[in-house]
Amino acid sequence: MAVPAAELVATDRAPFATGPCPAGAEEEDGDEELLGAGGPRAWTPQEKLLHEARLKAKAKRRLRRTSSRDSARESLSEGAEPGPEPGSPKGRAHDRRSRMGKGRGLPKKGGAGGKGVWGAPGVVYGYQEPDARDPNYDEVAQGDTVYATVVPELEEGELEKNVQPMVLEYFEHGDTSEVMELLRGLNLGSRRHAVPSLAVALALEGKASHRELTSRLLSDLVGRVVTPEDIAWAFDKMLRDLPDLILDTPEAPQMLGQFIARAVADHALPLDFLERYKGRVDCEHARAALDRAAVLLRIKRDVNRLDNVWGVGGGQRPVKHLVKEMNLLLREYLLSGEVSEAEHCLRELEVPHFHHELVYEAVVMVLEGSGEGPVAMMVTLLKVLWETGLVTLDQMNRGFQRVYEELGDISLDVPLAHGLLERLVELCFDRGIITRALRDACPARGRKRFVSEGDGGQVKE
Repeated sequence: MAVPAAELVATDRAPFATGPCPAGAEEEDGDEELLGAGGPRAWTPQEKLLHEARLKAKAKRRLRRTSSRDSARESLSEGAEPGPEPGSPKGRAHDRRSRMGKGRGLPKKGGAGGKGVWGAPGVVYGYQEPDARDPNYDEVAQGDTVYATVVPELEEGELEKNVQPMVLEYFEHGDTSEVMELLRGLNLGSRRHAVPSLAVALALEGKASHRELTSRLLSDLVGRVVTPEDIAWAFDKMLRDLPDLILDTPEAPQMLGQFIARAVADHALPLDFLERYKGRVDCEHARAALDRAAVLLRIKRDVNRLDNVWGVGGGQRPVKHLVKEMNLLLREYLLSGEVSEAEHCLRELEVPHFHHELVYEAVVMVLEGSGEGPVAMMVTLLKVLWETGLVTLDQMNRGFQRVYEELGDISLDVPLAHGLLERLVELCFDRGIITRALRDACPARGRKRFVSEGDGGQVKE
């Protein structure tokens, strides 16, 4: 069917000009209506198809646009926070480049500026004079700064816990310089007087050698760690505590008096220490201690030091003196028969390395004696000393071996020494005092038969 030319031209110019518009078409395509010469007209089928195709294309474009925005939101919610858009003011807030359009975009101040920054790396600041206008400026406090390690002052319980092991260890090695170094490392403060008091209290419960070492320690500490007044304070406290000290050490008043006399002679105590107590002491134990000190100082007034107030202890004694003491100990035991007293005297000698001399003297005394009484008593004494551990296996063996080696000389004075020694050794072995090897090592002399036995005047072995 032929279409007029005027109608075709109108259709080409406005294909959607006539006919009713679908929903929503008036908002987007209202300006595309075409009025024909005779007013609005109905759409043709071709025009409708073309209009629907155009609507579908727009819908697809709108769908693609919304889907891309949703995917961007999901990616932002799963990952890190999105950065500001390049053109937004927030993006320029943290930008370190110059906003004046100058510079090369490098950090300001070369990286030395900003909050919490002390300066560029490698920068060394020189000394700055204090400002007098500073509110914290103190003209008196200005000066050199001194750094020192501060050690807190020891409490009473901590002092005893630290000092007591030092004193007990000193009783073993006897080196006063080591004790002074250890005490200098402690901040004794106002409790310096507790050191002499603790040392003397431990020595009262110890041996004579410990008391001698304590007197030397007090003499060396004066002027280095403590003062004479500190030692005077310590002895004054011990004089007041004598009623309690006597409960553990009955001889405490006499010993404390000897400590005072030795300290005055060594110039560790003031010379007028005893004069301070004249007519001011009510305790009888304190008076006994002060009287003991006064007597010793009066006897030794011509001697500067009372070096022998505690005697010579332990291995410092001469060998001849120790031999004489052990011989006297054995003779007193044979007379009294008290094993405990002999054991106590041996402990007081404080020479455990020399106990083999006691074994030697005991065996020789049995060989030179007469009767069975000394033999039984010496075996009993050796048995007790062996069981208590005062005489060790090595000391016991050395004592008997010395007798074996000198048996020839002993036989010159005691012809029957071989027989007596064999009987004594066998008895000691039966009591478990010596070992089988020591018993077998005992020298034996063969018996000789003489002319009186009727062998024709010949001596037979």
